[in-house]
Amino acid sequence: MSIHGTHEPEFVEVLAEFERNFAERGEIGASVSITVDGKPVVNLWGGVADPATGAEWTEQTLVDVWSCTKGATALCAHILADRGELDLKAPVAKYWPEFAQNGKEGVLVQHLLDHQAGLPGLRQQLPEGAFYDWELVTNALAAAEPLWTPGTTHGYHGLTFGFLVGEVVRRVSGRTLAEFFDAEVAGPLELDFWLSLPEEHESRVAPTIPPDLTQPGTPVPSLYMLAMSDPTSIPGLMMFNTGGYMVPGEFNSRKAHASTIGAVGAVTNARGLADMYRPLALGGTFGDVRLVRPNQVAVMGQVTSACSVDAAVLVPSRFASGFLKTVDNRHLAPNDQEGILLSEDAFGHSGMGGALGFADPRARLSFGYAMNKQGPGIGVNERGQSLVDAAYRALGYHQISEGGSWFH
Repeated sequence: MSIHGTHEPEFVEVLAEFERNFAERGEIGASVSITVDGKPVVNLWGGVADPATGAEWTEQTLVDVWSCTKGATALCAHILADRGELDLKAPVAKYWPEFAQNGKEGVLVQHLLDHQAGLPGLRQQLPEGAFYDWELVTNALAAAEPLWTPGTTHGYHGLTFGFLVGEVVRRVSGRTLAEFFDAEVAGPLELDFWLSLPEEHESRVAPTIPPDLTQPGTPVPSLYMLAMSDPTSIPGLMMFNTGGYMVPGEFNSRKAHASTIGAVGAVTNARGLADMYRPLALGGTFGDVRLVRPNQVAVMGQVTSACSVDAAVLVPSRFASGFLKTVDNRHLAPNDQEGILLSEDAFGHSGMGGALGFADPRARLSFGYAMNKQGPGIGVNERGQSLVDAAYRALGYHQISEGGSWFH
């Protein structure tokens, strides 16, 4: 198996860890991309895109990056906020009047971004194919009673985040979430990154390969255990009331790729992730493209919600207005140990099974990692974390503790 691409000499350890992922950690097909000071310093890919056909992973291969999608959706909201068109502290109902039902009159836009809205799942049973019908899901969310009092705690809105934040983007901008992202982010930055994939690019998509959860000894995260044992629990409603989207294989369908979900389902690769975060690592502007001003980048990186037991994923989590922040869960049981270990200045989003994209404004670093074979956990597993660690070491960063978060 050959690794392709380029890297600057000081980032040779990233190449070494990427090779180890294939040799020792079960990687099948993947890409990693890093920029520093706006310049590409790592662009690597390798492995097999589709084991069924034997097709190789190429520089043009795309893949579903799961919840890395949330970073793109949050960015759209911040662009509108930076322009003064969206007030993150205003009630959602200011922009989406129908949302003010069943105790949600006081829910703020900030609560949607911080996973505090109490809507990680719906009690109302969704029909088959619901996630491909934007209006059906947003109407159901507008009418729903929250699963907790909004603003009092947070729980990861794993599959509803995009409908909630995306509908606000639509109401404010007059464009769908995918249209807004294409026009304001992907188009100007010339990204190979799609919230709704055009059919002409379908042949480049590597199918997601689910984790080997059925093998003896494979750890199963607590949220999956509770979801499977009690479908009416918050994790159960989040994972299984999706109109069939989470049925194995469905997320690889053309219909799934063509639809806009906004929390999951974006199709890109490591280069697309790193290049989306590149302006944010530089204060909001890259070249002639300004996404947001420096003050908004500061808002994007500021922790706004954190707790020791997330109501949906049942482990500690920290959020910054739509983005994940570093959180060290290594002290937990083996099935729940995956967090995300970055510097405190960094913000971004991981994707189920291990994908990751983030910006670190202090390091002037942007990072992307995308793969087809998912790990069993909900955070960043050893494959992605080893690449992050190698990148920080190349920049002269140190860890707060053995294997912990990074500082300069």
